Amino acid sequence: MSAESTAESNSAEDNVAGEPAGSDVVRIFDTTLRDGEQSPGCSMNTAEKLEVAKALVDLGVDVIEAGFPIASPGDFEAVQKIAQKFGDQTTICGLARCRPEDIDRAAEAVRDAELKRIHVFLATSAIHREFKLKMDKDEIVRRAVEGVQRAKESCEDIEFSPEDAARTELDFLCEVVEKAIDAGATTVNIPDTVGYATPAQYRQVIETLRQRVPNIERAIISTHCHNDLGLAVANSLAAVEAGARQIECTVNGIGERAGNAALEEIVMAIRTRFDHYGVRTNIDTPKLCSISRLVCTVTGQSVQRNKAIVGRNAFAHEAGIHQHGILQERSTYEIMRAEDVGYVGTNLVLGKHSGRHAFRDRVAALGHSLDPGAFEQVFADFITLADKKKEVYDSDIVALIEDRIGVVEERWQVVSFHTSAGSGSIPTATIELKDADGEIHCDAATGDGPIDAVFNTLERIIGIEARLDSFEVRSVSRGKDALGEVNVRLAALGRDYHGKGVSTDIIEAGMKAYLKALNAADAEKASGRQIAEAAQPARGV
Repeated sequence: MSAESTAESNSAEDNVAGEPAGSDVVRIFDTTLRDGEQSPGCSMNTAEKLEVAKALVDLGVDVIEAGFPIASPGDFEAVQKIAQKFGDQTTICGLARCRPEDIDRAAEAVRDAELKRIHVFLATSAIHREFKLKMDKDEIVRRAVEGVQRAKESCEDIEFSPEDAARTELDFLCEVVEKAIDAGATTVNIPDTVGYATPAQYRQVIETLRQRVPNIERAIISTHCHNDLGLAVANSLAAVEAGARQIECTVNGIGERAGNAALEEIVMAIRTRFDHYGVRTNIDTPKLCSISRLVCTVTGQSVQRNKAIVGRNAFAHEAGIHQHGILQERSTYEIMRAEDVGYVGTNLVLGKHSGRHAFRDRVAALGHSLDPGAFEQVFADFITLADKKKEVYDSDIVALIEDRIGVVEERWQVVSFHTSAGSGSIPTATIELKDADGEIHCDAATGDGPIDAVFNTLERIIGIEARLDSFEVRSVSRGKDALGEVNVRLAALGRDYHGKGVSTDIIEAGMKAYLKALNAADAEKASGRQIAEAAQPARGV
């Protein structure tokens, strides 16, 4: 069998066509915008959440948990706008504790969605009952039932989660789940809230619920696994084997502590091993890499090079014996095709003489859809880059697109900058910025090096003091003239901000990244919307 035919036999289309009658679909419930955002430093503003939500809709997720509406005015606004914009295309979900005020707030946030869900949760494990809730079992059951019933008054599609279910006594878990379904829950989610379960144990929990809860067929069983022991994906798949038909996950596996089950790993495991699981998802897998990069861009949190499915090394073969095998037969060392997940390598595609039509076709082939204004901006960036570089690669084009993702009206824009540094001299930066009113502001500062001097100058002009927490540089493609990508994370005004910049000049890339972060801080300062994190409620399952 040829390499191509082997790869084709693993494709989703062939898998679906070859499904036995009665095979199941596993629903993908994405909580990147809720649980994923709880990862330290990964908070998103409403515009960024809308951008990610659009990509999730295009990806084909079945449910988007858009946020925790009671948590803050910003969370409510984001859920409401996502519900209004995308609620006729996929189910939009809001999270709520089993409290009337939470449930009513969530109902209001998703009200305008044609497809909507309210997700209520209440802890059930002994340790949570004793130390957090200080409730006995009867009180837990009563609160759970009342919460589901109240949510049911506003919405037909209700999900109930017994928080810390994996550490809850099985008899009590079965009782709570049964009563929640009787009260109107259409999905029962079984969270491994602290990542404590093992695959065999978690599978047993799901099997026990299916065997001992008499009304279990009236609800879909869902999973929500955390990755504290690195078992979130394995536990989720074990639950699928036991009969769960919804998986809660996040893009890149982001989330509290060690994160959640990674959407891309779940989806590709189910697709690649259809022979074993016998189920499928509705995900358009060639869009996995693009949404992974989008989430990296808006959160400022990169994935490691060897990350499964979407890492830069996921389809790289360094060892000679592997390279030889791949040349002879791709399936010797590749169980997936790079194109099946939308992987972008360093293919040489365009030069400075390429026109708009060729560039537009390449952007579309790379899985991106740009409105006319954004396209012209990216095309202008491409022409500028093509004048600087002899060779422009797919990865360069993706970097230019991502540099424009989420860019909103910014108060401060660079007019010009100059740096000087060298042996025996004091590093100095001089920068001109233009504000939203068109006024030019110029200042200069010194630093430990030219980049430090640039950052100090930006802070002086904008009037915000910041602490640099991380500064990461990587080459987008190959060659000494490659685009450099800089990611920064800084603390200012009591919270974290991040920014990304790309340029063939690392100092310029760093300046762009730092300015984006300061612009975000300045915008929130101007609108008075800094979030008092300590005032927010517990963030859920």
